[in-house]
Amino acid sequence: MSLYHHRALQVKGDRGRYIEDTVAKEDTFQLSINGVLFGRMVASSGQLRELGAGFVICEGITDHVERVEVEGSEIRVYAPLSEMKNHGTGSSGGIECEGEPRYVSSDLVIDPQQVYRVTREIHSEVWQQTGGVHCSVLFCKAEVVAKSCDLGRHNTVDKVVGHAILHGLDRSKCIIGCTGRQPAGMVTKVANAGIPLVISRAASTDQGIRVAERYGVTLICFSRGDRFTIYSHPERVRGIVFEEGDLAPH
Repeated sequence: MSLYHHRALQVKGDRGRYIEDTVAKEDTFQLSINGVLFGRMVASSGQLRELGAGFVICEGITDHVERVEVEGSEIRVYAPLSEMKNHGTGSSGGIECEGEPRYVSSDLVIDPQQVYRVTREIHSEVWQQTGGVHCSVLFCKAEVVAKSCDLGRHNTVDKVVGHAILHGLDRSKCIIGCTGRQPAGMVTKVANAGIPLVISRAASTDQGIRVAERYGVTLICFSRGDRFTIYSHPERVRGIVFEEGDLAPH
């Protein structure tokens, strides 16, 4: 992704010094589907084919991507569509679509150590440099297969899902790790992608939890250090030892 260096005045207490600060660069891209302009997206440059492929799947616009072309600031996706969904500008600067998520069916089962392993991979040097980007990782068969950094947490999910699509991975065997909050829109993306489990360092919302419960997504948040919280479908995480007096869910 592109970075910008800016001379800035850093103040600690009442003492100041000039520094060359590293800032994440904000770019705008035009997305078209089958030659028709769909909208404009604010995103970080890089992994743009993945962004286009992942977006149309994660938003439930199509079940299959034929090809993605990128030329300059244009992302062109070609895919079979039953109908074009309504769209508008999302809060993250991306595009959001309306519609019911898909239900996730998967026999994936993991243990707490795998949760911790995914969590350790949710980091990036770009975040350490700028403090201004999100990061998502994609695990498949217990291995990291993709990582994305972007201004928008939505875009990072689209990009790692896009990697899975373009490489023909079985998404029902995948896990997403993410730095960002998990409100309904984020969990909907995971469900539409057919990914059964998302692990976040951050919080969820009531609607994010409801979407996860209803559409078969195991939602894990506050995954930091040696702890995490499971909000939905805990049956996918085996090997948890319950404290005396606490009963495992049936």
